Amino acid sequence: TGPMSLECLGNLLRITLSAEHFEDKYLSLFVVDQSGTAWELDEAMAAQCGYSVTYTSWRSIEFCASALSCHSHLEKDVFTVTVQIKASHTPDMNNATTHLKSASCHYGPWSPRELICESNYMEVSVRRDIPQTIKDFVQDEPEDWTLVFPEAKAEEASIWKIVFHQPEEKRALLVSNAWSAGYGLNTTASRILLRVPYTAAQVQLHKDQGITFSVLRSSTFYKYQWVILMVDTAVACPVDGVDYTNKTITWTVPKYIPPLSAGVSSFKDVLVEAGVDLRKLSAKEMVSRKYVLLNELKAITMKIPIGAEGGYYKTSVSNGQLGVKYTINLYLEHQWEDNKWRLTKHIIIKQIETPFEQAEVAITNNLNLSARLMNVTVGTFLPDVELVNLTIEGVAMAAPEAVQYGYLIHRTRYANGSKAYVIQVPLDAPSIQKEYMREDLRAYTLNVTLTFITYPSSETFVVPVIALSAVKDAVLPSARGFCDGRNLHLVLTHGNVDQNWLPFISDWHLTQETAQKYNYILRDNGTHLAISVPFLSPHVSYEGFHTSAIKASFYLTLKDGITLAQRRDFSVSCMFSPSKLIQCLPNGTVIITAIKLVGGGDLDTALLVLRDRQCKPSLVTEKTATFKFNVDTCGTSRKFNSTSVTYENEVLYFRPGNDTPIYQLKFLCSYAVEQTADVQYESKKNPPPTIKPGFGCLALSLKLFKEKSYSEPYLESEYPVVKYLREALYFEVELLQPKDARLDLNLDDCWATNSESQDSLPQWHILIRGCENNKDSYRTVFHKVNYDLRVKFPQHLKRFEVRMFTFVQGTSLLQE
Repeated sequence: TGPMSLECLGNLLRITLSAEHFEDKYLSLFVVDQSGTAWELDEAMAAQCGYSVTYTSWRSIEFCASALSCHSHLEKDVFTVTVQIKASHTPDMNNATTHLKSASCHYGPWSPRELICESNYMEVSVRRDIPQTIKDFVQDEPEDWTLVFPEAKAEEASIWKIVFHQPEEKRALLVSNAWSAGYGLNTTASRILLRVPYTAAQVQLHKDQGITFSVLRSSTFYKYQWVILMVDTAVACPVDGVDYTNKTITWTVPKYIPPLSAGVSSFKDVLVEAGVDLRKLSAKEMVSRKYVLLNELKAITMKIPIGAEGGYYKTSVSNGQLGVKYTINLYLEHQWEDNKWRLTKHIIIKQIETPFEQAEVAITNNLNLSARLMNVTVGTFLPDVELVNLTIEGVAMAAPEAVQYGYLIHRTRYANGSKAYVIQVPLDAPSIQKEYMREDLRAYTLNVTLTFITYPSSETFVVPVIALSAVKDAVLPSARGFCDGRNLHLVLTHGNVDQNWLPFISDWHLTQETAQKYNYILRDNGTHLAISVPFLSPHVSYEGFHTSAIKASFYLTLKDGITLAQRRDFSVSCMFSPSKLIQCLPNGTVIITAIKLVGGGDLDTALLVLRDRQCKPSLVTEKTATFKFNVDTCGTSRKFNSTSVTYENEVLYFRPGNDTPIYQLKFLCSYAVEQTADVQYESKKNPPPTIKPGFGCLALSLKLFKEKSYSEPYLESEYPVVKYLREALYFEVELLQPKDARLDLNLDDCWATNSESQDSLPQWHILIRGCENNKDSYRTVFHKVNYDLRVKFPQHLKRFEVRMFTFVQGTSLLQE
């Protein structure tokens, strides 16, 4: 095997560079002449000198050379070509490894005219016939061609000039000018050669039987001793003639086309042979591969099933879509006799590529549950495809770097040379999306985009990989509930599926801010979510009322944080004493709270009344109504006995226009008539308490808050704050130091100015000696400060609300 292999066919030689030795390397290809000089090969030089370089889908490189190429060495019936390959892992070719290969091939007898149609050039070589009378002539004086024709060289036999026959004119070029124009010219002892790139300026397109040919009609002049001789060096090669129908390639080549048969009156086929990759196939081999070769009167036709042995598929990309093309390198040799050339050999090497055919990429997910690994196989792909990049959560990275994200990538090769890529990712990798499905099932989703490149065309395409695995490992959140006589408590233990679930009370999202609004306590330490709500709360449901107990329930729902789909419901129910609804104060004040039971229909708690229907609730919620009154008002009745006096009243609800109540809650308060208490009393002349004035340092802060809940103050970056007239401003004054629970903060005066200076005029007093300014159209409102997580000493804070105003004088606005 080795890094290079050799094949010969007639006057052509092929050297194949092994993909195994040169894969993932940068290459430079040189041709070495007989003096040992290495000439680097490029496209122009290859077409001019009789070389071609092609890449196969196996990432091998094929180098072909004509027997009469520029640097070949001919000796007897053998021609030798020496190539030098430099291979490096870097594009600057540093530390390159050099490989040298000399290859020799035997070639058979030359035909009078030989034509070669390669992928990048056309070549014609003709036998150089010297008339016998000239051969027998003996010169008296040394020839002096340079005096007669300075352009002609003094060699014994050399090409002097080439004339191109074009429809509009004939153009003559000297050898040096023709060479500069990209043509290749050469002579041997018996032959003259002309090589023409398809891109040469004098190449014309000619149609014959509907098939297009690249044609160059030319005459080459050469000298022998003192005589100028001329030969016809016309050449023609088919450009198209390929059709694709019914999964079959049909290639048609007309015979005896006019540019090659000028002056010819009779033709006779001698040989028609075909093959693949410079290898002729026997009739038996053609049948086994289902090839068809038809030698008809005017044309030669080859039919090849797409996908047949001898060709190969290669990857192609069209508009970002992955596809394949079938490629086959056909060889056709046609020999014929005519009355002008006697024997002509025409060799056509044709690389045929089928149209783009879109291909689907198979993605297979094999879950390794015991190892908790997702195994995703992507492919198969042809050998000319490589994985280069992955995009994970929007971040693109080279394939080897993906291990940082927990991705392991393996390449699997199959016997036919194709391959697939296996991606292994732990189920617990951060980039794996986890979603609860149902019962104990969780869905694990791998979402990664793979970027591939094709060789040698360097086309790229992407394959989005979305693989889902359902695993029975879901742990749902659980809950326990209890009550302490005043509150209902619900404690949730988190599972492994509710990281993005949100707590809701009905359609109301429960957050720290909203919980504080209703004096609820909400805590979440990552493993447990705990919520406590008072018995008399807007979100407590009252489901039963008996003389001995009230059934109260609190319901909590967990919803998906994205879709808001309902996931789990929890509740806690407890029995509370009806005494929680009533307070009988010693001064004769009664506070009674009436509750609306579940199923209470359209009962409006705001319309509840006492026996005296003028007595209405002082505080109303959707489910409760609270009355505060004295026992000698609101139609309260009383009963006496020997030890106590009992006051009785009712909370009633009447439908409009109906004097029969549909809701009736009877309540009573009992006070003892006689009660004896022993009180120890000792008279002391204690002075009345006094407040001693003093001086000290107090640290105070004045903050403006966004809402009445006083949960979020304005930050320094948000000033100046824009407000509209009569819009509420929520102020808070806090004693920061000292932190002494015995201290109470009292506000004396508070005023507003029209500038930042507190002494500037005009001024307007908001508080005067701790009270509202009774001259205000909208008086200052004080807000009670309660203990919470932020407020440790409520007596150290004062909160008040002011309506936005501006300074005016008469009807004019005062500016600063």
